Amino acid sequence: MVRVRFAPSPTGNLHIGSARTALFNWLYARHSKGKFILRIEDTDKERSKPEYLDEILGSLKWLFMDWGEELVFQSKRFGIYKGYAQKLVEKGLAYFEGPAIIFKVDKAKSVSFDDMIRGKVDFSTDDIKDQVLIKTDQTPAYNFACVVDDSEMKITHVIRGDDHISNTPKQVLIYEALGLPMPQFAHIPLILSKDGGRLSKRHGATSISEYKNMGFLPEALVNYLALMGWAPGNDIEILPIDEIIKLFDVKDVNKTGAIFDMDKLSWMNGQYIKKMEPARLAKETENFLKDKNIVDDKFDAEKWRGITAAYRERSRTLEDFISVYRIFFSDEIEYDEKAVEKYLKKPNSKDIMNRCKTAVESDNKFDKASVEESYRKLADELKLKAAELIHPTRVAISGKTVGAGLFEMMEILGREKVLKRLSKFC
Repeated sequence: MVRVRFAPSPTGNLHIGSARTALFNWLYARHSKGKFILRIEDTDKERSKPEYLDEILGSLKWLFMDWGEELVFQSKRFGIYKGYAQKLVEKGLAYFEGPAIIFKVDKAKSVSFDDMIRGKVDFSTDDIKDQVLIKTDQTPAYNFACVVDDSEMKITHVIRGDDHISNTPKQVLIYEALGLPMPQFAHIPLILSKDGGRLSKRHGATSISEYKNMGFLPEALVNYLALMGWAPGNDIEILPIDEIIKLFDVKDVNKTGAIFDMDKLSWMNGQYIKKMEPARLAKETENFLKDKNIVDDKFDAEKWRGITAAYRERSRTLEDFISVYRIFFSDEIEYDEKAVEKYLKKPNSKDIMNRCKTAVESDNKFDKASVEESYRKLADELKLKAAELIHPTRVAISGKTVGAGLFEMMEILGREKVLKRLSKFC
């Protein structure tokens, strides 16, 4: 059975690169009907914090990644590591240097391993110095703890970023010295920024919890991360998780770095918003607004469902619905000053707004169809294009130049609010 692991260090939040590594492990386990296991590498007592662990586990769950078996904590296994190191000392393959235990690396040897993505990889031991197994403070060194844990956890495949590729020959030597079966290795390319460099915070290297806070949907983020170095073929981009699991194989991961594009992620998130069931979209956005402490006592869930349906085509993240909420539920709205200057400060703007206000007051039904008819009739009377009434009205009632269809907006807002906002520019 395939057994893979993700081994985060609880010294910070789960960031986008680590989340992609976890996802590739999880997808491969699910595709192979194997197990995805978590190991917590918490040997750094000073920097490891329970709040970071909570954030990491919460982010994995939010991204639909569940795991089998209990969490393995390295901090609880120091005696085990020391026992393995002692075996190497007894075999003459390691030595004490004060309280530390050091592994002897024979020189002029070749170390090789077969990588599932890169093929055969060769190293010379001339480039590898003697390796610390147990540090002077009696904590295990990273490479040694990895080998011991992966062996004891019966890990069959080690899937990790290619920044770890220089660690692998050191681990291979320890596997051989201990006489332990070796897992298969797969080193996935790093995620790069649009300029081809390492991903930085300004390019999107931020924590998963921040993406959640920015209004991204977990299924969109999973979909996007899956395409960071892997592709299903036929230029398909939008894929449900179950379909990704069916198609994903770590052997198909590219050798070259994947480019992270925030605009592409936002576009993809928008596609998921468009396809979301209206009831779920209304609830997701409502919960998002509640988390931001934006929803007040005036919130009308039924009305909100109609609003989200009207705006879903134009929204890329749940955060976009903050300004939408304020348009329909706040007494005061924020105006785009450039839009006001362009559409509401022309010599004839006040007269046009007055005529629009009169048309709204005179409309008996005041629904989407009747308001549109009134406006088009008014445009004919004034010998203007309908757009010359629509654009300034949109800015006057919403503060913005874009949004849902104007007449749909007006119906949802209601006559009273529309008149009040038009009056500001009469």
